[in-house]
Amino acid sequence: MKPVILGISGPILRTEERDLLRANAPRGVILFSRNIENPSQLYDLISDLRSALSPGAVLMVDQEGGRVARLRPPHWPALPAAATLTTPDAAYAHGRALGAMVRAAGFDITTAPVLDLRYEGASDVIGDRALSANPQTVAVLGAALAQGIMDEGITPVMKHLPGHGRALVDSHLELPVVTGDITADILPFSYNNQLPWAMTAHVLYPELDPESPATISRTIIHDIIRTRIGFAGTLISDDLAMQALRGTPAERALAALAAGCDIALYCPGDMDGNRAILEAVADAG
Repeated sequence: MKPVILGISGPILRTEERDLLRANAPRGVILFSRNIENPSQLYDLISDLRSALSPGAVLMVDQEGGRVARLRPPHWPALPAAATLTTPDAAYAHGRALGAMVRAAGFDITTAPVLDLRYEGASDVIGDRALSANPQTVAVLGAALAQGIMDEGITPVMKHLPGHGRALVDSHLELPVVTGDITADILPFSYNNQLPWAMTAHVLYPELDPESPATISRTIIHDIIRTRIGFAGTLISDDLAMQALRGTPAERALAALAAGCDIALYCPGDMDGNRAILEAVADAG
């Protein structure tokens, strides 16, 4: 399978999308609100995706609780934001509820927990998605939340390494620059470095790499994520369509993979971008 997870355009799998998936065997597909209308529609879509994808490919959903929820009322229960979880028991129960919802809907992976720290004055792109401002608290609560997810048979993805909490701008819109010591920021990730999957941050850390944000920085991925944090699992990029990065979708995907990401994630679901990435990855290796 090609080391790519892609979005699709809408609530049904179009013929050209099915053909592209069958011909190119990506690692999986990620779904968003535009793909999800109700349980019956989602069941049919997931069945179509499973038939188009290779055996062992994964279905991922960007589901945390709070404002990041693709499975929503009235068809699915609302879960609270991570900031409301103040004890390990509460975090574990949240993880179990999140994992059970995601599993019942037909997914394999959810992109949670967020292990970024909450910083006053930073962009609210993290905000109440963070468990706490205290690194040790985030580490412990994040571990409990992730365990709850895994106990429901779902793979969690901790994010965003090596830390997005101090960013002053939203990486969906522009490139954040984070300066200074990152010891506190990486503590929750180091504490949870045995988790199976993790996601990078589209953030520039000039003291670590003055040129490349973490997602496309060989230095940060090797020296910080793999070595200092000690994460040895599957490393997936954040969405490569975000405006923090430059270049075509194919150029971004190749840069992320060359830097050391195991999987390039491209979420918008546009055919041109999906096809270009799959072709570029095939040509590269």
